[in-house]
Order: sequence, then structure tokens, then C-alpha cells
Amino acid sequence: MGASLKDVAQLAGVSIKTVSNVVNNYPHVTPGMRAKVQRAIDELGYRPNLTARHLRKGRTGIIALAVPELGNPYFAELAGAVVDAAARHDYTVLLDHTAGERQKEILVSQGFRAHVIDGLILSPIELEAADLLGRTDDAPLVLLGEREYDAPYDQIAIDNVSAARTAVRHLTGLGHRRIAFLGARRESARQPAHLRLRGWREELTAAGLPCDDSLVAATDGYGRVDGAAAMNALLDRGERPDAVFAYNDLIAIGAMRALTDRGLRVPDDVAVVGFDDIEEGRFSTIALTTVSPDKQAIARLAVERVVARLAGAPHLVPERIQPGYTLVARESTARRPG
Repeated sequence: MGASLKDVAQLAGVSIKTVSNVVNNYPHVTPGMRAKVQRAIDELGYRPNLTARHLRKGRTGIIALAVPELGNPYFAELAGAVVDAAARHDYTVLLDHTAGERQKEILVSQGFRAHVIDGLILSPIELEAADLLGRTDDAPLVLLGEREYDAPYDQIAIDNVSAARTAVRHLTGLGHRRIAFLGARRESARQPAHLRLRGWREELTAAGLPCDDSLVAATDGYGRVDGAAAMNALLDRGERPDAVFAYNDLIAIGAMRALTDRGLRVPDDVAVVGFDDIEEGRFSTIALTTVSPDKQAIARLAVERVVARLAGAPHLVPERIQPGYTLVARESTARRPG
């Protein structure tokens, strides 16, 4: 059996209530008393019973994170950040995989796991605003991702149009004029691919360059094979760009493979910029220049919003919160000497 609150209290010579106040980090405990209790905690190796603590509040201590593709490195890295952020609030994360299918996203958002979770962080792909407006589950819901929803729920998303403009501005600043966009989609104009395409158009226009639709390539998915196929399709029809802005890093990595296979050099012949800053891009043979969303901030803000709503914060109105991003310049856009 592990040490109990009573054991800690006896060793420290204080009341059980004082130990509880220290364990729960209540601010009114004096520094001297806190240090005294902490020494006893360390000596006994006391660990709080988080399950019992949550149950006393009518909670399970579990937050669900539902993402469309666990195999996608971006979502894997984001999930790790959410797990870390939740742990700082003594919550465990249950991972759910929706495959980006609308029915699965509806099922999750409507409280499919309501009996085992306290709140939900959902990154939807196909979910519609009407699906959310009909939601009856009262567990806190926070939406991730750049698709815009006119619904009364918190959403954490970077400014896709601005981020795309930053990527294209980097390329025009290097002197590129024929800049392709890989990863266009045919669905709702509120999807992130359309927002990034909009940023591509706006920045080209601002630079006084034509928005050549022949340099826009749609993809069926968001993976490496889709990027390679889109790049090959452009080259096959004689549309040779001098730079590429890809919807995400996986598409960019696929495009670089296709360019290399066709005897073109990155970045000497074609510069490439991705989006997401996944680890694979940093360690590819040609390190990828990319837009880096602040994944740690996205995770922290999402978890904090769920926890605040569970605490009953009445002043919190639903918000669309925009974390920051940076452009990380690497070898795929750096001109080689000589």
C-alpha cells in the first residue's frame, strides 16, 4: 500500500486538510508550510489518487481527443502535445480515430463515449455546422483545425490565409515567379485547403504576379503519394513551376520525390515549401522549408478550454482562438552556392 494523506500529515505534523491544500496547490498555504509538507511527501513517496479525486467531483478524469488520421505525423505529434498538456491538469487522454468520415465524427461529437469522458477535443474533416447545432451531449467540446464552423463551440485554429501568404511571400522574395499550389480540394470553400489556396492567390496578386490556375493541382488525399502524383501531373502537362507551395508537409515530401525522379533538383530547379513542420520534413534528405503551427500552444489552449468549462467558468463565451505560427526556412528553398 502506498502512503496516504494521513501518513503525510502525521510525518509533517500538520492536519490532513493542510496536506490536501498543498497537494491541490491552493494559493493560501504559506511557503514554509508548503515546503514542510512537500518534504514529507517526498520522503514517503506519496502519490495522489487522481481517480478518487475526479470521482469526488463526478468526473472520470478522461478527455477524449478525436483525430482523422493517427498515421499522419502531424496528428501524432499533436496528440503527444495534448497528452502532455492534459497531464499538467491531472487528466488522461483517450484517443479516437474518425478516419475523417462524417458519420464517425457525428457519432463522436454527439457523445458516443459520454459515459467515460469528461470532455472532447475534436479535429473534424467532414463534420457540418448543422451536425454541431443538433448536439445534445453537454460535455465540453473544443474543435481543432482550420475549417470554419458557425457553431457555439470553442475552436483553436491558426490563420490559414495569413500563413499561406507568408509561405508564398518567402518564395517570391527569393525571386520565384511560377509558384504552384499542390493539394487543392473540391469541397466546401471553408476547408483549410481552400483557405491556403486563397492565401496563395492573395499573395501572388500582392506581388504583382498572375494567379495561373494551370499551376494548381488537386489531390485525392493528403499523403506523400498524392503529392508525387500531383507533381507528376503538372510536369506531364508541361507546367514546369520554379517553386511549389504544398498544402502540407507530406504532399511536399511526395512532390520532392517526384521532382528528383524526373531529374530536377530541389531547390536549384524547383523550390518547395510545406505546411505543418512534421519531424520527417526536418530530417528528409533535403530538409523541408515549412509553415510551423505552434502545436504546443494548440494543445495547451484546447485542454485549458475544456478544463475551464468543466470548472464551470461562466464568463467563457465560445471563441475562435488563433495560436501563432512561424515559417521555418530550410534547404528546400535555400539557393545552393556555385
